[in-house]
Amino acid sequence: MKKFKLLYLFLLFAMMQVSGQSVTFSESKGWIETAFVKWQPVQNASRYNVYYSGEGVVNKQVDDYLIRSYGSYFRADVLGLKAGTYTITVKPVILGVEGTGATTASLTVLPHDRNGFAFHGGRVPGGYKADGTPKDNAVILYITEKSKNTVSFNVITNNNGNTTNYVGFQNIFSGIKKGIDKRPYIFRLVGNITDFTDMENGDLVVENKNNDQSYITVEGVGDDAVANGWGIRIKNATNVEIANLGFMNCDSGEGDNIGMQQNNSYIWAHNNDLFYGHAGSDADQIKGDGALDNKGTTYATYSYNHFWDSGKASLLGLSEGSNTGLYVTYHHNWFDHSDSRHPRVRYYSAHIYNNYFDGVAKYGSGSTEGSSLFLEGNYFRNSKNPMMISLQGTDVWSPSKQQNDPGNQGTFSGEDGGMIKAFNNTMDADIATNSMRFVAYADPNPLYNIPGKISSTIDFDAYVATTRGELVPNSVKSFKGNNVYNNFDTDASLYVKNLTVENPATARDNVKLYSGRVEGGDFKWTFDNAVDDKSYAVIPGLKSALTNYGTSMVYIQAEGSTQTLVNTSGNKDQTVATGSPIAPIVFTWGGDATDVVLTGIPANGLSFTKNATAKTVTITGTPTATTNYTVTTVGTGNATSISGTVKIGPGNPGEPDGLIHNFTTSGKVSTFYAITGNMNSTDGTQSYDGLTLTKRFKMESSTNIKYTTTEGSTLTLVFDADFSKVVKFDGTNYTAANGIVTISNIPAGEHTITKGDTANLYYIKTVYATMSTSDISKAQVTIYPNPVSDYLKIKTAGEKVLNVKVYSFTGSLVSNLDGKADSFDLKHLPAGNYIISVTTDKGTVTKKIIKK
Repeated sequence: MKKFKLLYLFLLFAMMQVSGQSVTFSESKGWIETAFVKWQPVQNASRYNVYYSGEGVVNKQVDDYLIRSYGSYFRADVLGLKAGTYTITVKPVILGVEGTGATTASLTVLPHDRNGFAFHGGRVPGGYKADGTPKDNAVILYITEKSKNTVSFNVITNNNGNTTNYVGFQNIFSGIKKGIDKRPYIFRLVGNITDFTDMENGDLVVENKNNDQSYITVEGVGDDAVANGWGIRIKNATNVEIANLGFMNCDSGEGDNIGMQQNNSYIWAHNNDLFYGHAGSDADQIKGDGALDNKGTTYATYSYNHFWDSGKASLLGLSEGSNTGLYVTYHHNWFDHSDSRHPRVRYYSAHIYNNYFDGVAKYGSGSTEGSSLFLEGNYFRNSKNPMMISLQGTDVWSPSKQQNDPGNQGTFSGEDGGMIKAFNNTMDADIATNSMRFVAYADPNPLYNIPGKISSTIDFDAYVATTRGELVPNSVKSFKGNNVYNNFDTDASLYVKNLTVENPATARDNVKLYSGRVEGGDFKWTFDNAVDDKSYAVIPGLKSALTNYGTSMVYIQAEGSTQTLVNTSGNKDQTVATGSPIAPIVFTWGGDATDVVLTGIPANGLSFTKNATAKTVTITGTPTATTNYTVTTVGTGNATSISGTVKIGPGNPGEPDGLIHNFTTSGKVSTFYAITGNMNSTDGTQSYDGLTLTKRFKMESSTNIKYTTTEGSTLTLVFDADFSKVVKFDGTNYTAANGIVTISNIPAGEHTITKGDTANLYYIKTVYATMSTSDISKAQVTIYPNPVSDYLKIKTAGEKVLNVKVYSFTGSLVSNLDGKADSFDLKHLPAGNYIISVTTDKGTVTKKIIKK
């Protein structure tokens, strides 16, 4: 009986703890056959259970490997979703009891673009079905930095169904390469993964003995999965998918980020970020060898990949020696200031469409050895030599001599030429630093040519068709080798003939939005077009950033963390007016943590105190300068860190921090504004409130910013300085003047900011009218104690208190208190930050309080 009572008391206590905690989302979004959610840590939560619903699925729980801590927030990604509408529910688990949690708004999940030769004949490479869900009986294995050498699985290794246990990432493929196991395999990589113990000359080698019933996916989870220092080599394989991975610092023997080495078919590599590798031995390998090379591989599609200043983006063909049965598609790739080979083709029939050639320094696509290239719907921005055929036209053009010079020229090859058919490509000279040159077959008025070379049937770079389905006549031949175009694009048995292709500008925009990893990945870099468009040297800053790349992930829930750290005051980031003290910032450590250390503090008027008994550290003070700090646990097991920033900025003392949102410092994370949309990957510059603003949020069709005010207010929106068009506020258009929109006399309630015209938003500022126009001053109202545990007292200088309201930081009214009292019971409120509004007969004062 005594044990039963103790158990009852324990459960009662646990339920009380759970009921007082809630989940606060900082971001949630649907992506391409995935969705994700971010949330703030919940005090005392030992773990989180995450569920998703939608498209016939109800409250399906996601794997713990998909839930990760980033110190100041958690993130969960849901993979393998068919297109449609979903919600994600996050529930904290406290003392073993699952709380009610919170559910996101509806999230729209998009389908993958499964076009291209990899899907010839209805084939769907990889472990997923055509609708994006895992194939039946798929094996899903998670690979992390911690598990890469210890992950194990029983692979079927003979026709009797017997299995052999293999340990280690590469070793599992040693079993799969036998070609016996017909189960679909999905390998999900989580976080930053460096070289593992068992590799093949620095690569992960994927093989399945060309078993056409074997399907393999190697994919990254979220926006920060990285193959750091190694590449993926595919050989003797079929039905393989490589997706959503960032490849950087590759130093393998082959030197390719992704390399199709020999005898492969039905390969789909998409949505990868391809960065610098280690310099090779040859002069043209200073940025690494190939970013994505294809040798001896047919029926392949390479789509939505982001090539970051690659030296040699993609070699297609080496020693195949035949033009028969070799088909590859490149579409919606972002060749972002990469130099050459987009692709450089031998033998193959290559469909190259809807790619964005963005400041290409050497040449775009090149044709040799009788290859046939169909380029359509591509956008070339300031890209030197968009298309070339070996040893003719632009390839042998001498800019210094202003004439063809085949004896001394040859930009990319000394081999026989192939043939290029081009249709509906946009060539945008933009800042014109690259002297773009393109000569069409028999063109009497070329845009990028010189006098005297018009209407040439020898000196040309491509045959420009007048209609998409036009046949290139056999009279059009390469100067070297007399090779003709094979018109594969008009073959009714291939997908190309009936494909609907986007116009180049639309394709460019979609490439910028969807290429690379989820939301463009966690690695950000802005190119200097004036320099980088025409340079093919290594960019030192980019190289350094990649070499020193490190993950911000703290731990994966499936692997656990033995040290815990929570910002229990919920206010680690603050902005205060000059001379004003910060609200106390409290961190609580637990688990196997025995202490914490702080970096960045004490400094600039800020200091901290520790309470070893309560396991808390409290930061206080009046800042004299912006201060970045980090709190890190000490003890056995995995350490945990949380970083924060205290800034001096404009605003009224006591004004809630979230009312001012600076995209430069906070991205899309806000406690006041619910921000849905995309950051611009390109920085700008704007000045406001004494701040230099650089990061920009895109105002586009998918943009939505919602917030709730508790009283009348004024809204200020800061855009690019030359923006003079409109933005919608609560459905009404407001016109900017010099990039600024100011809207006054906004009533209390919920408000929405959406796109009027396309724009870039730097800064949002809400100021409550009572904070600046009230006849009552804050000095006349005293609110104490603050922080408060039980009862809050309010004292005025003789004014009559009419009402007292308490709001959450999201603007929701949580308590409407009796104004006749001078002591208010707040025991019912969960711990956290609140806004208290006190209205007297003289006006209204708003202050922030902390409930302990």
